[in-house]
Amino acid sequence: MEKADYIICGDYVLTMNDGLEAVKKGAVAVHGGAILDVGHAKDILRKYAADQVLECGNSVLLPGFINTHSHAPMVYFRGLADDVPLKDWLEKYIWPAETRLLCPEFVRDAAELACLEMLMAGVTTYNDTYFFGDSSAEAAKALGMRAMLGAGVIDFPTVTGKDVDEYLGNAERFVAKWRGDNLIVACIAPHSAFTCSTDTLNRSRQLAARLDVPLHIHLAETILEVGEIIGKYGKRPVEYLEAIGFLEERVIAAHCVHVDDREIEILARRGVSVSHCIESNLKLASGIAPVPKMIKAGITVGLGTDGAASNNDLNIMSEMSTAAKVHKAISNDPSALDSKTALLMATRWGADTLGLGSVIGSIEKGKKADIIGISLDGPHSYPMHDIYSHLVYSAMASDVQNVMVDGKLLIRDRRHVFANVESILHKTNQWRAKMTV
Repeated sequence: MEKADYIICGDYVLTMNDGLEAVKKGAVAVHGGAILDVGHAKDILRKYAADQVLECGNSVLLPGFINTHSHAPMVYFRGLADDVPLKDWLEKYIWPAETRLLCPEFVRDAAELACLEMLMAGVTTYNDTYFFGDSSAEAAKALGMRAMLGAGVIDFPTVTGKDVDEYLGNAERFVAKWRGDNLIVACIAPHSAFTCSTDTLNRSRQLAARLDVPLHIHLAETILEVGEIIGKYGKRPVEYLEAIGFLEERVIAAHCVHVDDREIEILARRGVSVSHCIESNLKLASGIAPVPKMIKAGITVGLGTDGAASNNDLNIMSEMSTAAKVHKAISNDPSALDSKTALLMATRWGADTLGLGSVIGSIEKGKKADIIGISLDGPHSYPMHDIYSHLVYSAMASDVQNVMVDGKLLIRDRRHVFANVESILHKTNQWRAKMTV
């Protein structure tokens, strides 16, 4: 018998591979952080001898969910300002709070809470852009989570840089520090076309190309942004980025709410991936991205939560459910975004969005063992007619029982195996007290 670290068994295994292969009474063998094999439990148990066999009973195993756009440390601003216009939300609440509180310790503590929340909701990888990236990386590593972290670039001074030269220098050092890490991928994150000049965007693109890392940018999120870009450059945001040569396959564009048919064609032709952050866009009244059109055009679309300050959670399960239902409603077409498509956006397409599709996103031999187990024991899980429909329309984050990242079991029976949860929550309350002073 071949050696394995774990054999994980479940009533269903949804591989989310190209053929959407589903195995009833299935199992996954894991060794050295990677997936050794997947198949019927009786065959896997006959072929492999494992240090640990997890009999997950009435459950479904699937690849971990992928959050393709977030500002994880903003979880400390959850509920700080709700039900106000975006401009007031930023200028009267969020920016003043950041000015008073931001420091490496704040970001690390907040990112730990965010990683804990995401892991317990089955999110195994997240794509982030915020301040003090080293602190976010340390927090993700401490919790055992996979993260793509953006080194921010913007035209005005902040706590992490006084000018573009400093931001780009910091970004290059950040990429060098984390290159080759088994959990952390660094990228370059120019904030947006309305906060970065043409020169800043071009320099960011050139740096990303030289270092061969992704580019993560906010794009066409609001009508105000579109009007500002048209007024400044005479073109819509996507057309403007196309004209300056910014768009390419390494670009991950968050939001893309206000894009027309011409811009969708440009994004598809340039191989740009899109992060669909529907709940944040709904809550901030930014609008609804034309995702079915994007998918039909061949654009890879993943799901993102945005920050918990504008969502107010980091739950990809609710994002895929909301996306599937809202796009049906606005198109008057119940098939506009079906359950299998929504689950693909949360898993394999999410990995493809981040350029990590060869590593994660599906349960296949050789890929990293980022696997979650979702319980099917709750009353809302009965009767079971279609497992894909159930996961998108009925299942909840609280049904996530077990979470593995890089072959390490992090969540078992809804408890983090090694994190000091009490300390994480205590630090959260300490920072909250400072916010209300």
